[in-house]
Amino acid sequence: MSFERHGYNFEGAFTSANQLEARAGVYVIWCKNGETWTCLDVGESHNVQERVLNHDRAGQWRQNCRGTIYYAAHYTPNLQQTGRIQIESRLRQLERPLCGER
Repeated sequence: MSFERHGYNFEGAFTSANQLEARAGVYVIWCKNGETWTCLDVGESHNVQERVLNHDRAGQWRQNCRGTIYYAAHYTPNLQQTGRIQIESRLRQLERPLCGER
């Protein structure tokens, strides 16, 4: 499944980080509590799946979510890290995630 948000196409949102692909991109971690979606975190990686599965803030995600955690990714096969960081920064400004600061 996929969705569009802020002009970016995302794959997900998945209830398991294992459903993310091992590709370059920008990931968003969400919490769904009832009908309310809250952004927990935004980041970038050359391997989204590996980064999310081994993330140092995963404990914070669980602490800040009173519902179900969901994972989504905007894959960027044609961008280098600089381009991914620009997307991450824009999404952080728009979503104001609860975890992590850049």
